[in-house]
Amino acid sequence: MSGGVTVIVPVWNRRDLLARFLGGLRAQTYPIAEAVVVDDGSLDGSAELAESLGSRVVRMGAHGGFAKAVNRGIRESRTPLVAIVNNDVDLAPDWLEKLAAAIEPGVWFATGRILQAAAPDRIDATYDALCRGGTPWRLGHGRQDGPAFREPRQIWSAPFTAALFRAALFQQAGMLDERFESYLEDVDFGLRCALAGCAGRYAPDAVAWHQGSATLGRWHQESTRRMARNQVFLVAKHYSGRLLWRYAWPILVAQALWGLVALRHGAGWPWVLGKVEGFRRFGELRNVPAHKGVAETLYASEREIHRVQRQSGSDLYWTLYFLLTAGGAK
Repeated sequence: MSGGVTVIVPVWNRRDLLARFLGGLRAQTYPIAEAVVVDDGSLDGSAELAESLGSRVVRMGAHGGFAKAVNRGIRESRTPLVAIVNNDVDLAPDWLEKLAAAIEPGVWFATGRILQAAAPDRIDATYDALCRGGTPWRLGHGRQDGPAFREPRQIWSAPFTAALFRAALFQQAGMLDERFESYLEDVDFGLRCALAGCAGRYAPDAVAWHQGSATLGRWHQESTRRMARNQVFLVAKHYSGRLLWRYAWPILVAQALWGLVALRHGAGWPWVLGKVEGFRRFGELRNVPAHKGVAETLYASEREIHRVQRQSGSDLYWTLYFLLTAGGAK
């Protein structure tokens, strides 16, 4: 697809990462109309640095979260394609070119093979899937890179770590839900894409490298709290009353197992706080009419998790989840 692209970079501090990213952006082989840096209340001069390097800066004023920053960037763009990329990502020079080529007629978005910056032989992300219990998996995360992750395929949910979208998709499926603030807002968006029939493409030849959790760090109390809360938000927003009853056991298993993982990483209390907030605001999220395709979408998504787990080696979390819930959405 031609017409240029706007690259949207939401940032919250870490100007060192931003300088590296913007420097690497100049090497892209696909025409970039504009780089829009959405400064989400940084206090370290990130906005001034971006301006000095030639980017257009949109200042949010105060920290409002990833979803709000991305939405503002989308509204500021004027091209048929928008790329959304974190500032802790390094892109192969042909990353945009490969993804643009993947957006053929009928394809609404594309994402590539994202490797771990600290261990480039391992997968950081490919695409997302959501189980019936309301917890997602970034398929392949932590796995050895190899043939299993180098096959193009149709997908429904792309990580907003680094992905390319038709701008019109955000009119079709809606903007990011700003109530999620940060974390899992892309999973919510992917579920809405699936329900709207807006398919994407996994293009593994488009390669990027991700540092991961560079702003707050892995299992930071705030990130754990938000993730725990937003898992509840996903269930509240998309599961009808009938589906809540039908999937009560998978929901309990998935959420409780994730709590045990948080506890093992010293983040048990933030997990509790996140769940409390999620349940307290449960009713706030139940203002979207239930879609009859949610169950079918979740079954297909869970089967994909099961397939990749069996193919590439199973994590203890998913081993226990599938064991306790009859496995693989059978």
